[in-house]
Amino acid sequence: MSVIRTPEINIHLQRLHPVLPPTDGKPPIVVFLHGLLYDSLASYYFTLGPAFANAGMDVVMYDLRGHGRSTKFETGYRLEHFLGDLDALLDALEITEPVHLVGNSFGGTMAYGYAATRPERVASITAIESSPPTPTWMKHLGSGLAEAKDKLARDESIDWISQQHGAHTARLTKGAGKLLHSTTMAEDLPLSLTIAEDLSEVRCPVFALFGDESGLDIQVDSLRDGLVDCHVVVLPQQGHSVLVERTGETSGLILDWIGRHSRAALVEVD
Repeated sequence: MSVIRTPEINIHLQRLHPVLPPTDGKPPIVVFLHGLLYDSLASYYFTLGPAFANAGMDVVMYDLRGHGRSTKFETGYRLEHFLGDLDALLDALEITEPVHLVGNSFGGTMAYGYAATRPERVASITAIESSPPTPTWMKHLGSGLAEAKDKLARDESIDWISQQHGAHTARLTKGAGKLLHSTTMAEDLPLSLTIAEDLSEVRCPVFALFGDESGLDIQVDSLRDGLVDCHVVVLPQQGHSVLVERTGETSGLILDWIGRHSRAALVEVD
């Protein structure tokens, strides 16, 4: 693992180069974006990352600002700050070709936002249990973070989580609460850059993956209506933790999606 130092932030990352590079061109570059509060690049390192490198893809995983071993700021957590970090990371790695973004939860929100603001840098989006950063969604996210900030400050909440879900989950939850109380994240994100409710600013292919029990699949019709090229899969009997609980199935679906779109891009170039 290594650290990329930019003028604003130190970004902790892990890059996995393809085990067997393709013989017919450069390997597709896949950038994994993790979720808020509980998450870090480790969630991909122990799930999708190695499988994608084994499949011949160039894998980039990194800790978002405030998470893992990347710089933790007291303030500066609007969506545009996260997107600026992604821009700086790609520049530092000298990646100039469009990348495939795979985002889980808030990572998917980031992917939509980046595709809308930097379309020339995005080949495709895979959004796992995610929503685009529309005004409606960012207001909803802000309400959820405010509620979490209040609840996670209470010892009885952590005790209940420990009893119901175990000590490891309780430690992660306590860390999430500390992040919310030591930064302005909960206050910053609702004030973020947003994209149009009709999603017209997102022009790249999108693969949206949901669990049918999380409630986020209510977006399916609006995604299909608003996006130029959208493929949706809803996994039955599955909540929000798609990445962890359905790793093999998720990996296969996304590998197929990126593989097909990478081949299509090579045909267009030829």
